[in-house]
Amino acid sequence: MDLPLMTQPTCEQDAFWCQTISDWTGNQWLASYADLLIAKPLNILLILIVAFIVRWLVHRTINRLTQGNGQPPKLLTPLRERRADTLTAELLSERRLQRARTIGSVLKSIASLVIYGLAAIYVLQVLSIQIAPVLASAGVLGVAVAFGAQNLVRDFLSGMFMLVEDQYGVGDVVDLGEASGTVEAVGLRVTTLRDINGTVWYVRNGEILRVGNSSQGFAVAVVDFPISHTSDVQKAIEVAAKVATEATSREPLSKDVLNPPEMLGVDQITSDTITLRLTTKVRPGRQWSVQRRLRAEIKRAYDEQDIEPPYPYGRPLPPSPVA
Repeated sequence: MDLPLMTQPTCEQDAFWCQTISDWTGNQWLASYADLLIAKPLNILLILIVAFIVRWLVHRTINRLTQGNGQPPKLLTPLRERRADTLTAELLSERRLQRARTIGSVLKSIASLVIYGLAAIYVLQVLSIQIAPVLASAGVLGVAVAFGAQNLVRDFLSGMFMLVEDQYGVGDVVDLGEASGTVEAVGLRVTTLRDINGTVWYVRNGEILRVGNSSQGFAVAVVDFPISHTSDVQKAIEVAAKVATEATSREPLSKDVLNPPEMLGVDQITSDTITLRLTTKVRPGRQWSVQRRLRAEIKRAYDEQDIEPPYPYGRPLPPSPVA
């Protein structure tokens, strides 16, 4: 017994393709399935081609925005950026490019997800599949995944905000609480640090509650040097100020120091010492090198001027009181 669909084909669903196939092949059965065999595959192919083209155009636009071509990336134009007048051109360029590329990577991922998601929905519509149950199932699955990956989502969002707000970048010396050191990489989930001992720390962005950045804009070199109570305080202040001014006016310190040293005077007095303090504004990350060099220069000048430290070498300590 022949099936009605096989013996009496109809062209109700797609009359154009049904009639066209019937005229080309003379096969009525094939013509009756023209919608399923030709029309729908062509529609799906067209949807996929449009999706690929739109994705390529969007990614190309994002790439153009994230490539500076010698100029600051256009993607960062509306974003907040820290004042970096004293940063080197290489470090500033690297920092901007890293921010732009990371944000661009996220934007491209989101664009691909949205475009392909819409294409999948249109394909399901072409196949006459009910979308409502699929979306409901996807919603339930999304909630379950969100509960299981909430830490990952928190790390991701924290990393995005850190990049957008320019809290720190590659090459900055930062204190993240549990770890401190030089930033080697900034990702959306993990920030990589290397401390002074060479240990590499991987810190999840969602666990960072505070950031202390010692390399943003400028830094301050603070030099404390103690003298004895028997020393001439005014002379010690004048000698230290003169030596610091001369040292910072010549290389190698002149390349790192931004402003002339400022002598603050007596900072602290204890039963054993009088501590003098001097500060100067330096390039970011160079405060420790400047401090060490200034201490050495001031120590040498104090030895020449007979300004004694609290416990000079060769002088016996005062006897302790007898109880």
